[in-house]
Amino acid sequence: MMSALKKSVLAVVFVSGNIYFLHAQINLSKYEVGLSGGVFVYQGDLTPQRLGSYKTMKPQLALHIYRIISPSFSVRLNVNRGKLYGDDAKYNNPDWRKQRNFNFTTPVTEISAQGVWSFLAPRSPRFSPYVFAGAGFSFLKIKRDWSNINPTVFGDGSDVQAGLATDAAKSLPRIIPVLPVGAGVRYSLSDRFSLIGETSYRLSFTDYLDGFSKAANPDKNDHYLSHSIGVIYSFKKKNNTELGCPKW
Repeated sequence: MMSALKKSVLAVVFVSGNIYFLHAQINLSKYEVGLSGGVFVYQGDLTPQRLGSYKTMKPQLALHIYRIISPSFSVRLNVNRGKLYGDDAKYNNPDWRKQRNFNFTTPVTEISAQGVWSFLAPRSPRFSPYVFAGAGFSFLKIKRDWSNINPTVFGDGSDVQAGLATDAAKSLPRIIPVLPVGAGVRYSLSDRFSLIGETSYRLSFTDYLDGFSKAANPDKNDHYLSHSIGVIYSFKKKNNTELGCPKW
């Protein structure tokens, strides 16, 4: 008796979930648009933190345009706008950072195309973790500052001063290629609206994101990441005729 009851409950849950999923697939178009906000976190020569400079994180906004390919895979165009900032003086350890005292800032406009894989769909129509990866470009306007360096610690004969001479002669990049990779979760509030939260890491191919290389750490490139939350709107189909569904 109890076994039959459990089977009946499981069957109802299974059928209900699939009805919800099929209803969404029938009534929604293949396009979605999203808006999210969060922070950009710089990772490079001007922070000792491996995970990035959370002491200098700056706000970021993003627009997402999705094209649904299948229930578990979509492609999206991402347009991000924000700012990156790094500052040696924010860190007490090691203490030479306050003496070197480099800092930089740059606005960032990032445009990328990404593939998004929801690896539990369609088994979990409401709650869906996902991963993504893609490629794009970031447009920068880097402003660097070394005017507050302590010359008694980093004098004319130091490696830092020699590196500054090289860096000062370097033309800073205005456009850099980036490879965004990350993960997130999506929760459907209704057929049309969903909430998302995600983290994205940008692999770059320059050590001059912060304006410094030879005077800092020329052995590693600079990168940045973002954390964000947002909302997605799923457009509704005008009618059901393209799927061969009858009108009621």
